[in-house]
Amino acid sequence: MILGVSSCLLGNMCRYDGHAAKDDFVFTHLKNYFELLPYCPENSIWKAPRDAIRQVLIDDKIKIVTSTKEQKDVTSILEEVCEKMVLKAQKDDLCGFILKSSSPSCGMERVKIYKPFNSTSIKNGVGVFAKKLKEKMPYLPIEEEGRLNDAWLRENFLMQVYSYGDLKDFFKLEKKISNLIDFHTSYKYLIYSKSQNSYKILGKLVANQQMKNIEELYFEYEKEFLKAIAIKSSLNKTFNILLHIFGYFKKHITKEEKADILESLFDFKNRVIPLISVIKIFNIYINRFDISYLKNQKFLNPYPSKLALRSDLGAFK
Repeated sequence: MILGVSSCLLGNMCRYDGHAAKDDFVFTHLKNYFELLPYCPENSIWKAPRDAIRQVLIDDKIKIVTSTKEQKDVTSILEEVCEKMVLKAQKDDLCGFILKSSSPSCGMERVKIYKPFNSTSIKNGVGVFAKKLKEKMPYLPIEEEGRLNDAWLRENFLMQVYSYGDLKDFFKLEKKISNLIDFHTSYKYLIYSKSQNSYKILGKLVANQQMKNIEELYFEYEKEFLKAIAIKSSLNKTFNILLHIFGYFKKHITKEEKADILESLFDFKNRVIPLISVIKIFNIYINRFDISYLKNQKFLNPYPSKLALRSDLGAFK
C-alpha cells in the first residue's frame, strides 16, 4: 500500500530553512508497512532554503505571501501547483496521507492566519494543498504527524487506511453480489464498532431489496463504507462489540472461564488492560471452537499486529 507523506517528514531537506522535519513514527515505523511517497508543493516551486511564506487575511480573503519586508503575493502560483499535485495524488493509488502540521501549504488544521500590520495571528487556517486534497479526495484517510502522537487518533487512522486499502483490493475483483456479501460480512463488527447507523445502512444495501443493478450497488456501498470507516471508534462501542463476540462461545465454556473473560472485558472498559489482551484471550476460544465467522472478522485483525496499536491504553476513548 502507498501512503502520501509531506516530504519533510521523511527527512528530505525541503523546508523553507533548508532543514527537514523527520518524524520518527512515520519514517522509522510506517516505512516497514507502506511505500511512502513524498509530496512538497512549496519545494516544487522554490528551492530550499527560500523565503518563508504565510497565510494573511487581506480584504477578507486569505492570501499566501512571503514573510519578508516587501511581501510578495504567491497565492496563484502555489494554488496552481497544489492543484497539479492533487491530480498526481489521485493517480498515485494512495491509501492515505500524512501531512506536515502548521504548514501554510500542508497543514490540515490550526494553520496560522496573519493580519496585516503585525497583528496577532489566529490558528484557524487550512493549508492550500491540504484543503484541495480534502476537496478532491474527501474519503481518503488524512492525518497530521503531530496528531499521530495521540494513540487514539493513530489507531483510528491506521485502521481507516487498511480498510481503505482492503476496499480498493476488493473492487479489483469481479463485481457480483456474493463477493459483496463476503466482503461486508468480514467487516460487520468493525463497522458496528464505528457506527450502528452505518451498520444498518450497509446491511440494507447488501440485502438489495430494491434490486439495484450491481454497478449502482457497488457505487453506493463504496460511498457508505468509506463514510463509516472515517468515524472514530469509542471505548463504549468497542466494549459492546466485545460482548457480542463473547456471545459466540460463552455457552461452551465453564462458569469460571466466563467470569475470567468478563473480568477482562471490564478491565478493558476501565482502562486497566489494553484491547490486545482481550483479543488474545478471544483468539484462544475462537480457535478452540473453530468459529470461522469470527476468524474472518476484520475487527479482530484490522492491521498487522506488529504495529502494536492496540497495546496502548490510550488507543480508546
